[in-house]
This record gives sequence, structure tokens and C-alpha cells, in this order.
Amino acid sequence: MTTAKTTSTVPARPPYWDEARKHLMKKDRVMKRLIPQFGDICLQTRGDAFVTLARSIVGQQISVKAAQTVWDRFVQLPKKFAADNVLKLKVDDMRAAGLSARKVEYLVDLALHFDHRGSRVTAWETMDDEAIITELTGIRGIGRWTAEMFLIFHLMRPNVLPLDDVGLIKGISKSYFSGDVVSRSDAREVAAAWAPFCSVATWYIWRSLDPLPVEY
Repeated sequence: MTTAKTTSTVPARPPYWDEARKHLMKKDRVMKRLIPQFGDICLQTRGDAFVTLARSIVGQQISVKAAQTVWDRFVQLPKKFAADNVLKLKVDDMRAAGLSARKVEYLVDLALHFDHRGSRVTAWETMDDEAIITELTGIRGIGRWTAEMFLIFHLMRPNVLPLDDVGLIKGISKSYFSGDVVSRSDAREVAAAWAPFCSVATWYIWRSLDPLPVEY
């Protein structure tokens, strides 16, 4: 079956970004200090749902730097990085790129899902966040964190709070609790002031740890 196009109508720059910056700087003392440090850079989408989810799977449970290294090798294997081409790859070649056996299985399952149900991509753009998370977590290898990365980096939803993200918890600990251990409950309390722009605040928390923008 021919893979459906996975391009999105979501713009390159979130339309809410400037409003979100003003809101966060007004409501949160840390954001008031943090946001101006990063100028005009902002969250951006790659515009390809399959690529975003594949990158998220590759990045699971490893550092950003390690994930980028593995991804750079993996993405070079097919002539064009698309679901139908990933299905043609040899397992040994995928393992040689640095992927674990389990991640190879997950990426193949993801490619099968897109190859057979690519039309769901456009439907996701009109669904609410939790409905998308429920559908995505039905695919092997995609947990809530991966689904939330998809919401933030592909659909650019404004109010996602990925409490399972190690970087978010570490950044909140550093910026709000002087490095003390932070619970999910603590993080949720901090983020109460961020709504309805938790995705934007999370993005700036990530920047506080690594000035280079994270992209999936």
C-alpha cells in the first residue's frame, strides 16, 4: 500500500507564541527571567508525523546527544525516510545504526501503522489532546511521553505538560527548587501558573538546560 502523505497544515511558528511569552512572563517569575534570554527562537515542527514519532522512539531512555547520533545513522539507511521505505530495511542494518532490538520492533510497527492507516494523520489535527494520546499509545512502543512529544512537536498543541519528561523535572528542580528533588505533584503546582501555555513553558525549561532547541 502506498504511504499516505504525512505533511501537516500546522504553521512553522506557533500562532500563539507571542501571546504565550507575554502570559508566562506576567504570571511566573522564572519565566520572566528565562524567556528574554532566548530571543526569537521558538518551537518548530518538522511537518511530518511519521518522522516526529520515529525520532521520539529513537530518543526514548537515552540522552539527546546519543539519540541524535543514532538518528543521523538511521535516517541515512532508506533513500527517502518514509514508512514504506523503513519496512524495506534489514534488521541488521537498523541494529548497526545503534538501535536496540526492541526499538527496531517499535519502529517497524510504527511504519506498518502509517503504511496502512496514514489517513489518520489529518484526523489527529481535529482531535483533542487526550484522544490523540489514547490512540497513539495503542501503537507498540508509544507511551504517554512519546505521544506528548508528538502533541508538542508535530501538532504544536499549546498546553501539554509532559510530567514523565526527565528534562522538565530536572529543569523545574533547578529553576524553582534550587536543585532539590522535585515530585510530579511539585511540578504540577509550578505549572499551574503556566496554563494554558504549558508546552511553551516546558520548551523554555528545556532551553534552560540546553540552549540548543530540542526537535522531534
